[in-house]
Amino acid sequence: MQPNANEPERAALAAVDTGAHNPEESLAELAELARTAGAVVVLEVTQQRESPDNALYFGKGKLEELKAACEAQGIDLVIFDDELTPSQQKHIEKQLNPSEGQYTDERKTCIRVVDRTMLILDIFSQRAQSSEGKLQVDLAQLKYSLPRLTGQWYGLSRQGGGIGTRGRGETKYETDRRHVQARIRKLEEQLKGLEQKRALLRARRKKNRAEVVAIVGYTNVGKSTLLNTLTSAGVLAEVKLFATLDPTARALTLPGGRKVMLVDTVGLVRRLPHHLVEAFHSTLEEAASADVILNVCDIASPGCQEQLRVAADTLHSLGCDAIPVLRVMNKCDLAPPGVFFGPGSVSVSAKTGAGLNTLLQAIEALLPQNRRAIRLLLPYSQSAWGAKFRAEGRVDAEEFREDGIYYEALVPAQWLSALGEWIL
Repeated sequence: MQPNANEPERAALAAVDTGAHNPEESLAELAELARTAGAVVVLEVTQQRESPDNALYFGKGKLEELKAACEAQGIDLVIFDDELTPSQQKHIEKQLNPSEGQYTDERKTCIRVVDRTMLILDIFSQRAQSSEGKLQVDLAQLKYSLPRLTGQWYGLSRQGGGIGTRGRGETKYETDRRHVQARIRKLEEQLKGLEQKRALLRARRKKNRAEVVAIVGYTNVGKSTLLNTLTSAGVLAEVKLFATLDPTARALTLPGGRKVMLVDTVGLVRRLPHHLVEAFHSTLEEAASADVILNVCDIASPGCQEQLRVAADTLHSLGCDAIPVLRVMNKCDLAPPGVFFGPGSVSVSAKTGAGLNTLLQAIEALLPQNRRAIRLLLPYSQSAWGAKFRAEGRVDAEEFREDGIYYEALVPAQWLSALGEWIL
């Protein structure tokens, strides 16, 4: 279906409640994803089952009920809260739509079927800005579409105006399995080259003794707003899911004079599709190489604890268990009275600036304590220290003055006694 470009698509949400997760929270997130993609959510349909039906996802009676509701309310697409198998998608589309030649004057187009993964891929396709981000989305789309080549291919195979149709631009049968696999290999090679460049950048930071603080967390909890407030980064910060896909790094000076790189990363969601976890692994590795991780959540949201858990699980999968993690409870100005933030956390408002000084002090306390930020004025007879600062510490400022060389530097803590008489 090609919807009217001037009208948003009318969507129905469909979910099976197996008891594995909170269906209300999951559907609320799916609705927000749909709105972010540009759809208007008209109705929600759920069914309690031990597991989704292997062929139809819903039971046949429930699917007939969904079909009638879609026809009555002019639904353009149905978004399922799980990843559908190619067989399920094919059978559901067949059940929801009349046979060829049976369309009425009122409904000349089909009801399209989109699953949770395809919806997220669509949003990522809209939002990716950098060349690496676009390659990552492209790779995830191809891996998702590969097992669906024998079924309905239109979902990710042509450019169009509907959710789930934004993609690479190939027409329906131009791409066979061999071509797709070759394209996947080519993209993986390109991404590997970009990953190597990113690894070199991380190695350069390490060589220069640059310390990294990574911001991770659920999508739309205010990570980019926090980065902007702390560093004046000017990063896009919208009240939409996945407003930021590409990592952004900015310099940040802590209260004690210590300078770090603050890195914003892609937002997370419940049950993030494995295609995306794999594709965006290099982006998320920014957290795996950090000295401190900020796990940001929205304290005003009822799903705050779930947001923290999703981020913690992702960090564990990336091998970040040994890295200090500080839980940042954002939007404290909107939190209901009496909310307990708990130990190991800091409450802030990235919008109003409340609690940010406490946050910066907490970051400084979690950084490795084997180096100290100092300001000193060395006599010219002691100029050899400058080379040592660069080799085993970091020089942030150097100024040749009449009475000596002024330094702002990060140096090993054991040097403080030797440098004591020149420290300002």
